[in-house]
Amino acid sequence: MAIGAVVNAAWDLAARRADRPLWSFLSRMSPEELVSLVDFRYLSDALTEQEALDILRKAEPGRAERTGQLLETGFPAYSTSAGWLGYPDDKMVRLARQAVADGFTMIKLKVGADLDDDVRRMRLAREAVGRDVRIAVDANQRWDVEPAIKWMQALAPYDPYWIEEPTSPDDILGHRAISEAIAPIRVATGEHVQNRVIFKQMLQSRALSVLQLDAARVGGVNENIAILLLAAKYGVPVCPHAGGVGLCELVRHLSMFDFVAVAGTRADRAIEWVDHLHEHFVDPAIVRDGRYLAPTTPGFSARMYDETLARYAFPDGPEWRDE
Repeated sequence: MAIGAVVNAAWDLAARRADRPLWSFLSRMSPEELVSLVDFRYLSDALTEQEALDILRKAEPGRAERTGQLLETGFPAYSTSAGWLGYPDDKMVRLARQAVADGFTMIKLKVGADLDDDVRRMRLAREAVGRDVRIAVDANQRWDVEPAIKWMQALAPYDPYWIEEPTSPDDILGHRAISEAIAPIRVATGEHVQNRVIFKQMLQSRALSVLQLDAARVGGVNENIAILLLAAKYGVPVCPHAGGVGLCELVRHLSMFDFVAVAGTRADRAIEWVDHLHEHFVDPAIVRDGRYLAPTTPGFSARMYDETLARYAFPDGPEWRDE
């Protein structure tokens, strides 16, 4: 994560010097330039340089058209705000209905504390949003394999779209066992997967069916390009983790680059939206009608206001000192 911060900062600087938002800066590179950014060590049994070139060359002819679509209609988002554990039922139902009214076609509920509570909450959420809105659920690594399977079987009547982080993010075979047992419910993971090699193995073993890359967890933009190419090779949609605190700002660039220059589709793809702390960023993420607007400000949208950095600097900033 430390080197990822340095690499991401270098890309932010490069995109600003090029006077383009990062997604556009990357999308204008040739397939050969993009492949040169990837470290293929430990990947070649799953993805070769030639396969990566083929993926990028296949997407190249439609780049201009998809760029126009992105600027016009944005990128799908889904809302996590309705489903935090601890919300009373009436608040969850109210926020779920509000998310649908705001244009979201998927919401997410946290699960894993109590099965009876989760069954009740899932039933209420399904009644609130109807059958046409997807409901994902997120266990945040709470279960072993067998409890995960049994829990999801209990929630299955309410049509959960995916279960996120059902078990340890390091347990590739555990994810595969869960995937096989609960299909057609999808298994999503990635926000705590630490490198491209783990993602490679998860894709090879069909342990996940939704890949949730994170802008800050791995070694920065270069490694995330490798992960996007791996997902494209195996035909797995990428739906990034974006739990606020700047991640919404960053990952939108990666998804939009994926749409324009790698996968070439927005089908079954959405970026998580948490409406939290955007006011501290110079180029904040904006979601309207359930879709991320494409950023047009040069850079990686990583810059925070100087006033924020001064106020919250630990331990001497006034926010801490005054407390």
